Amino acid sequence: MSDSEKNAIKSLETIALASLTEQTRARRWGIFFKVAFLVWGLFMLFALLSGITPQNAKLTATEFTAVVDVKGVIMDGADAGYSSVSQSLQEAFEDERTKGVVLRINSPGGSAVQSAMVYDEIKRLQKQYPNIPVYAVIQDLGASGGYYIAAAADKIYANRSSLVGSIGVRMDSFGVVEAARKLGIESRLVTAGEHKAILDPFQPVSEAEQVHLKKMLASTHKQFINAVKAGRGERLKNNPDIFSGLFWTGEDAQALGLIDGFLTTSQVARDVIKAEETINFTPEKTLLDKLSGQVSMRINQMMQESRLLQGVSY
Repeated sequence: MSDSEKNAIKSLETIALASLTEQTRARRWGIFFKVAFLVWGLFMLFALLSGITPQNAKLTATEFTAVVDVKGVIMDGADAGYSSVSQSLQEAFEDERTKGVVLRINSPGGSAVQSAMVYDEIKRLQKQYPNIPVYAVIQDLGASGGYYIAAAADKIYANRSSLVGSIGVRMDSFGVVEAARKLGIESRLVTAGEHKAILDPFQPVSEAEQVHLKKMLASTHKQFINAVKAGRGERLKNNPDIFSGLFWTGEDAQALGLIDGFLTTSQVARDVIKAEETINFTPEKTLLDKLSGQVSMRINQMMQESRLLQGVSY
């Protein structure tokens, strides 16, 4: 065999070996990606299916106290929003073993609309199930929309150091008219409608627009006040500061008639409702729920920040 033939055979062997090595490597990566995809699929399936039931398995045959959490900012799509809270409330009231319901509140407030919707839903369920009492227990914070919801309860309890109140309404905006002028920035907004650009940060707010906004907020504030008065009744003291937007410690709130006493959720269940066992009807969020909820809230916040969605908040 000549040297040229030997070199040709050696070259073929090298090419074959390289091809075999490449095929082996590709096969390994293929197996890796298939396994990774399978693991990812199982993980997402678990995330989707887990956490559908309330946080406590409802296996008890005895009467219990149903707990519904209202935690965080009250806004559409949030844990403390109408959709989530109303679903938990309905399930709690519909269970024949529920002896009483506790709203466990820890919220600074939020959307005026969402707060009012939860309040109305509580009142509706109270009429539908007159034998099931509703109590609110404020933890660290029961302010603004958080207190709005609490006011629907038959009685409100808190801690002496809880912050309670803030019965007022706000609408956030800002203006950069002078800053834009100094920087030479020109707004080229085009509208149809005399007041369509109201609250545009590049335009000054006219006196007529100020009057309109204050009138609108006053109307929303009146709805808040009426809801609190309807819920608290004669327990409220005759003090105009109550509806000024101020907030107080639990001790001062009791003196003003905003709360009825100092009890925890467990104490209310044991000593007031007389059903010591508690079942939390707040749905436990799956990983998928948390991710989608965060995306939804972020989009909501971006819309508010970009003025695509203006809302009145408590």
